[in-house]
Amino acid sequence: MAMPGVPMADAPMPAMTMMDGALGSYTMMQDASGTAWQPVSTPMDGAMWGSGGWSGMVHGYANLIYDHQSGPRGGDKTFSESMVMVMAQRHAGPGTLTLKAMASLDPLMGNDGYPLLLQTGETADGVNHLVDRQHPHNLLMELAGTYAVPVGQQSSLFIYLGYPGEPALGPATFMHRFSGKDNPAAPISHHWLDSTHITFGVATAGFVHGPVKVEASVFNGREPDQHRWGWQPLRLDSWSGRITLNPGRDWSFQVSYGHLHSPEALNPAVNQNRLTASATYNHAFAGGNWQTTLAFGRNDDRPGTVLNAVLLESAVALRRLTVFARAETVQKDDLVEAPSPLAGRVFRVAATTLGAVYDVPVAPHLLLGIGVQATLNVVPAPLNVTYGSATPGGVMPFLRVKIR
Repeated sequence: MAMPGVPMADAPMPAMTMMDGALGSYTMMQDASGTAWQPVSTPMDGAMWGSGGWSGMVHGYANLIYDHQSGPRGGDKTFSESMVMVMAQRHAGPGTLTLKAMASLDPLMGNDGYPLLLQTGETADGVNHLVDRQHPHNLLMELAGTYAVPVGQQSSLFIYLGYPGEPALGPATFMHRFSGKDNPAAPISHHWLDSTHITFGVATAGFVHGPVKVEASVFNGREPDQHRWGWQPLRLDSWSGRITLNPGRDWSFQVSYGHLHSPEALNPAVNQNRLTASATYNHAFAGGNWQTTLAFGRNDDRPGTVLNAVLLESAVALRRLTVFARAETVQKDDLVEAPSPLAGRVFRVAATTLGAVYDVPVAPHLLLGIGVQATLNVVPAPLNVTYGSATPGGVMPFLRVKIR
């Protein structure tokens, strides 16, 4: 059986039907990162397996990227980013047990990550903030288990435990959204929407009834520090709640709210309340797939400022060619640090990205892709000298190997 939006010749093995939804009686195609949902019609990459009552899937990718970011705050770097995820599932007692493990070799790029204009968040050395750079992901991105029990027709209760894991806060993370996963650069709104996707300590409980999911989490609000190879302290000092609605095969809506205790290690006295809302539309058609995500995020720092972000991204896959685009506008108060007189000021910045990747099958479950993306940023007049232009930009040609 071919998956929606996937040509029959390129479709995975029929074993795709072996796995159920991790949280209830629905198709696994609806599951995204953590306990987040995506539209049911979304295609899913992965090689399936089954053994001894278990069924599972493995998927992942590795990118080799040359990164050029313009201006005095830019830079050049050749690096690799990667992710591999293994899932296993079986029926256990009255319910279904799903286990997930996800890892990355991103720490090999160095603690300071890669140049990315207007990106902020976390630290490379425990002393200085990362500004105009994207931090690497941790070696361990997820070690989690979910147990779901049916409680009626189309209804279930579930619990999700992760160390690390992802709480019920925000849309599916950008690495798992069809609309954004082919772009090798993280969104500059990442810390407004889905930065909690690697949380060292999370427990989520929820209820599913048909197209509705209601869930709540307690989790570690502190973002990962500079020690990307190891474990972080286990805390459950923050909380969040999320309501998700999938009214049909092609839509997924979510709204979520959370309190993050001391998320930034370099500003430990600052707590943060985060509100997110998003809508994802997916359209599968003969020979391809199109998905668009619109998301809003608001960070209310206590003490501090209320800062907003809006993201719109879209991707169209036409057999072997995928074209993707992203537009963002974000309010940031950490682009300039003391002793500059601009330190602490709130600036609204924007970024627009357009890119494409062309994939060629090289093995039964392996694709080799060549792609490029280019970004045009917009900064307000007071930052023109800092960035060398009102419209600094960047470009990232890349090679990719992906499990399909």
